[in-house]
Amino acid sequence: MGKKITTAVYYFPNWHVEKRNEPHHGRGWTEWELMKRATSRFPGHGQPKVPLWGYEDESLPEVMRKKCECAKKYGIDAFIFDWYWYAGAPYLEGALKRGFLGMKKRTGLKFALMWANHNWMNFHPGIKSGKYEIHFPWDTTFGEVGTVWDYIIENYFKDEDYWQVDGKPYFSIYAVNRFIMQMGGVEKTAEALALLRKKAAAAGIGDVHVNAIWFDNLEADPTTVCSQREWHTRIGFSSYTSYNVPMFTMYPMEKRPFPRMDHRAAFDFYYPLAQRALKNLPAPYYPVVTMGWDSSPRTIQSDTYENGCYPWLPVVEAGPEIFGSELRDAAALVDGRPESERILFINAWNEWTEGSYLEPDTVHKFSYLEEVAKVAGNN
Repeated sequence: MGKKITTAVYYFPNWHVEKRNEPHHGRGWTEWELMKRATSRFPGHGQPKVPLWGYEDESLPEVMRKKCECAKKYGIDAFIFDWYWYAGAPYLEGALKRGFLGMKKRTGLKFALMWANHNWMNFHPGIKSGKYEIHFPWDTTFGEVGTVWDYIIENYFKDEDYWQVDGKPYFSIYAVNRFIMQMGGVEKTAEALALLRKKAAAAGIGDVHVNAIWFDNLEADPTTVCSQREWHTRIGFSSYTSYNVPMFTMYPMEKRPFPRMDHRAAFDFYYPLAQRALKNLPAPYYPVVTMGWDSSPRTIQSDTYENGCYPWLPVVEAGPEIFGSELRDAAALVDGRPESERILFINAWNEWTEGSYLEPDTVHKFSYLEEVAKVAGNN
């Protein structure tokens, strides 16, 4: 692989105090509290996982600078922040607004947004039944979406370090079917994205690269509101990617291996799906590699660990060498493509409570990042 591959890594921002969390979890709560209480749930289970840098406040510019400098050192080009908007206001924005944008001197690492447009459920921790209270419903309508566009254009798109793909600011939408339904259907969704582009052009930004999070449903079926081909041809999405390797669709819940699943087997299940997406989707598809999975910190630690609904799921751990082999395979999928399509996503920088993090811990230290550097830093 001789050509540069751009590497973008998802960033989960619940490691700082968010005032809207405190009525539910108490004063000063962050998701670090779940990590501090995590325990080994079965023989050989590698919990608790402890961050090498400690339980830091990501909203502090000096803390964010350390993260960004580290990411850059190992060849990462951009953080894609999970971004939330509930009841007419942003949520969990401190890591980006105060931490990243608060750095007086930037590191050269780019950033972008993925609108995590799902209900915010209380599985902090989650009970076995899977019946969780909704703390914040995602209920943005077509009539309200213009306000969201104004906010992200003014606060983010104009920033000099906002990540661009083919000269356009990159903006991703997670739950596309939900977005289509909330906007009022396919035609209204197309209008909503056209409005985003119109507002960006009026602000002097130009066009916007709007990305859709993709699953393996190329044609309409009972789980989709329209064919994913139409996400591009009728609605206007610029590209597709995935948030995670779809590990748990390999088996029906009652047949999946527990308490562990094989990480490489999960990637090998995903690989032909990515090939299919690259071949058949009418716009570019960017592959993803998942560092690992362990959502047990989000379960009640005193309960027996059993197979069930999220977060009661199998642990899927790779180890650095297997992770590195998957990175190389995923990178090969886009190696011969134009520059704007040579993009690889990784989940995630810091999904600690889902066991998917590149940030160094006390066991593996920087070994996962060293695998990233072999692919991202040496092209």
